[in-house]
Amino acid sequence: MAEIIQERIEDRIPELEQLERIGLFSRAEIKAIIKKASDLEYKIQRRSLLKEDFINYVQYEINLLELIQRRRARIKYSFKKDEIEYSIVHRVQGVFGRASAKWKDDVQLWLSYIVFCKKWGTKAQLSKIFSAMLAIHSNKPALWIMAAKWEMEDRLSSESARQLFLRALRFHPECPKLYQEYFRMELMHAEKLRKEKQEFDKAAMDMGNFDHPEEILKGELARIIYKNSVSKIKGAEFHVSLLSIAQLFDFAKDLQKEIYDDLQALHTDDPFTWDYVARRELEIQSQPGEEQPESKQAKAVEVGRREERCCAVYEEAVKTLPTEAMWKCYINFCLERFSKKTSSVPLRGQRLERTMFAFRKAHELKLLSEVQYKQWIDLLLHQDLFKEALQVAEDGTELFKDSAAMWQVKLQVLIGSKSPDVAMQFEEAFARLKPQVCLPLWISWAEWSESANSQEDTEAIFKKAILAVTGASSVTLKEKYLDWAYRSGGYKKTRAVFKSLQESRPFSVDFFRKMIQFEKEQEPCRMANLREYYERALREFGSTDSDLWMDYIKEELSHPFGRPENCGQIYWRAMKMLQGQSAELFVAKHAMHQAGH
Repeated sequence: MAEIIQERIEDRIPELEQLERIGLFSRAEIKAIIKKASDLEYKIQRRSLLKEDFINYVQYEINLLELIQRRRARIKYSFKKDEIEYSIVHRVQGVFGRASAKWKDDVQLWLSYIVFCKKWGTKAQLSKIFSAMLAIHSNKPALWIMAAKWEMEDRLSSESARQLFLRALRFHPECPKLYQEYFRMELMHAEKLRKEKQEFDKAAMDMGNFDHPEEILKGELARIIYKNSVSKIKGAEFHVSLLSIAQLFDFAKDLQKEIYDDLQALHTDDPFTWDYVARRELEIQSQPGEEQPESKQAKAVEVGRREERCCAVYEEAVKTLPTEAMWKCYINFCLERFSKKTSSVPLRGQRLERTMFAFRKAHELKLLSEVQYKQWIDLLLHQDLFKEALQVAEDGTELFKDSAAMWQVKLQVLIGSKSPDVAMQFEEAFARLKPQVCLPLWISWAEWSESANSQEDTEAIFKKAILAVTGASSVTLKEKYLDWAYRSGGYKKTRAVFKSLQESRPFSVDFFRKMIQFEKEQEPCRMANLREYYERALREFGSTDSDLWMDYIKEELSHPFGRPENCGQIYWRAMKMLQGQSAELFVAKHAMHQAGH
């Protein structure tokens, strides 16, 4: 092995001599490079190979290349690249080649190899690298697309790109992305040929062998791909994706029309089709002969007309396809347009009227989803239509009786309208819903009661909630109860609540930290109480939370009535209770604290 390494180091000598001769590196730097290269070579020549060693080798050589480039720019010397940079690049390619042969399954390694070759101008190698990679990773469509794009855009070889796409489709005959990119590539190819033909025509030159059939120039190959793809991949969304690609090419008007007509013929029962057709009306410009609007008012009128045309399509859609999904498309469109800013009062009024109409009609047909009921209620509340919002909320909870979120919305409307029936409606919600989903409602009831009722009533709600909500959900409720107690009755009340809850598991660390913080805010702050809270917290979380132990130690050291002599005992208790990484973290933090950090 030593002989191989010596030979490889000797191979470097010509480039290193040139680096020193032209003044890019000093003799000391050359010696450092030789030493580092020797270390790296030993690591990649040993019997048990590690991928990290190859990566480190490559990274070192890339850093060296970049340093050479910077120094060349500084001294303005651009010669001898064949003997210096190209030698290093060739060596890196050799290392990448060995690594990718050893760890064939590592896609990231292959991609790094490709990026390096692209950056350092060794494109001749890339076709071979892509072929080797795709032979192993033929199950990854994205890699086929990357290889084909490189052939098309960098090597300017449409034929090679086409062959790659055809091979890829044999492996992945139902991959939408492959068809989309192949379709795009053929359109780009046709556009390129058309531009070449225009240049020849301008120069009045005979195209000779460059002459191509008119069908190819019109994108006939792309049309064939389109026909094949839609016969294999169903769905309006894929169909529209091809139409969107075709619309990027002005010469493909006939193809665009064919795809659009097929979309309407083949996917009439798909809401996505109707949604696309309706939204397309927004993009249709005025006829060339018509006068273009100039004033803000005229522009608003024109936008209003376009939106009317869109809504006319949606109206036809919900008659042809009266489903929840279709109404969702219609309502989402109306909400999007209503959210658009405009200074035109009539246009905003039209948008609001259309949105309300869509909501009401879908509600009549019982085709509104839960999310849309919430959207409708929000819209009504923003328009100060509390009475209608309450009626919609009532209807929503009747339809979605088991939805805590729907009840939450209804109760928020009742609270906002200052209804006298709020408490009764909360009780009804708890009677109808499963206890495990009621936490947000209990919290809302307590928050409302705090501002509307007496302390006794609010505490009664918290006590009911603690009994009703169990398991992990109750943790948040206990924290809220403590916060309320401190706001309403001060520390004395909070301590009483803490004592009443201290055996009501489960807890959170924050539950105990709140009590510690409340105690610290008292004058005087009692160390005995702090110890009690820390001890109770450590009983629950002492095996996992290293911060609690550290804070306890700091408290004993910093409090006027603390006992620093207890710190050693606390430390050893922590070491017994903490497990694995938590123990290691605690030791590190304790050491840092002792060092004064």
